[in-house]
Amino acid sequence: MLNGYIAYLKFLNEKLEKFFESQKPFIFCKKGCAKCCKNAQFPYSVIEMKYLLNGLADLDKKTLAVIEQNLENILEKRKHFTGKKFRYDCPFLINNECSVYDYRGVVCRTFGLMTQYENEKLRAPFCTFQGLNYSNVLNLKKRTVSPRKYKKLNVKEEPLGFNISYKYLTDEEFERTFGFKFGDKKPLIEWFISDVSENSSKQRKSAQI
Repeated sequence: MLNGYIAYLKFLNEKLEKFFESQKPFIFCKKGCAKCCKNAQFPYSVIEMKYLLNGLADLDKKTLAVIEQNLENILEKRKHFTGKKFRYDCPFLINNECSVYDYRGVVCRTFGLMTQYENEKLRAPFCTFQGLNYSNVLNLKKRTVSPRKYKKLNVKEEPLGFNISYKYLTDEEFERTFGFKFGDKKPLIEWFISDVSENSSKQRKSAQI
């Protein structure tokens, strides 16, 4: 099952590399920025989680301890959260760097580009409104490409949006093509809440026996 997903990631990465290269004049991603890893929900499917967790085997004990503490802190905050959408910093983010970068999920790989939806509307990454990606070419009020800004850049590349929504990239067509299943999808931290609940249940049953 993971072999099919790994083949899919190879295909996806090759596409994304070309997309990012074509948008180079408008991309300001750099090591240590990590805005995309904070204050979000991070949707993950079953197969993405399995692949990510496999990557933990490559980490040293010190790094694993930091991740475990991050998870505990987030889960504690989650217990007392009463709103609709619980947002948090990714537990795998350490010193503003991803500790499982090669094993990160689909949504992490695509962040930074503009997304083109079926209704022909473009959606810029939220970092645009923080002075980063595409901020040098978009009219932030209208959320459209500014002819004045684009002309001023004097570049051949055009600011484009791509069909890279999470919904599309986890469609069953990719499952059939590469021979795997994404499985259920939910926010990253919810997978760990499930694990905690399952472990607690098993412990209770063992105690009863």
